[in-house]
Amino acid sequence: MIKSMTAFARESRSDEFGELTWELRTVNHRYLEPHLRLPEELRSLDVAVRTRLAARLQRGKVDCNLRYVPAIGTVGSLRINRPFVEQLLLAGHEIGQMIGRGVEPSPFELLRWPGVLQEKDTDPNQLMTAALELLEVAIDTLLATREREGARLEVLLRDRCDRLEESVTRVRAQMPNVLGNVRQRLAERLAELRAELDPQRLELEMSLLAAKLDVDEEMDRLEAHAAEVREVLTRNEPVGRRLDFLMQELNREANTLGSKSADVAVTREAVEMKVLIEQMREQIQNLE
Repeated sequence: MIKSMTAFARESRSDEFGELTWELRTVNHRYLEPHLRLPEELRSLDVAVRTRLAARLQRGKVDCNLRYVPAIGTVGSLRINRPFVEQLLLAGHEIGQMIGRGVEPSPFELLRWPGVLQEKDTDPNQLMTAALELLEVAIDTLLATREREGARLEVLLRDRCDRLEESVTRVRAQMPNVLGNVRQRLAERLAELRAELDPQRLELEMSLLAAKLDVDEEMDRLEAHAAEVREVLTRNEPVGRRLDFLMQELNREANTLGSKSADVAVTREAVEMKVLIEQMREQIQNLE
């Protein structure tokens, strides 16, 4: 199954430590080229992230962005510093005895004191494990998107191959008439010049001209390359480079066909072939 290199995936996870969000975006590139943006708390994941990307992606420029929002202000993210509060209450009681007046502070007054509330510590290993687990989910989503886009491109490429072969079939059907018309035009021109026609010489010239106009080999190679494109599309491996090479070969044969053409209809077919090949080439640039 072919895969597109153009895709996007976004996956989020919320837990007691906060919220993690991975965003992966891939575009066409000759090699695998990851660009990472990680929060300061998770900088140490750089090597692990690159390793996981390399294990599952072969080609493409990959923008890999991780956002981390700590769970500040959520239930369970703060804890009371009990020993400190007990010391505050004891100190307040002693001061009350010294001034001869006891005052009981309200809970909200105590909360205003620095150090009474502490953020709940987050286990860094737990956070990194969660981030890497979520990365695998994001890569799964990315690959699924690439496969769906690849399936769409495969339909397009097969359609262009069909139309290319139909064009070759039309050229084959036209060639006997093309050669017959060339022979007739040559004979008419010689007759207009009232030259003494040497039948053997005329036949030799016609044979040389027919050989020059012969495009059987070009059409055979066009059909063979189109068939190979179909075969390559069935491979379960990166095929972008192979298909790009085949587009070069197809274009070369279409150019030769056009240069040998002695008929307007054949020239039009050669132009149509080149248009179809260019359409395929543009789409192949997005394949892995």
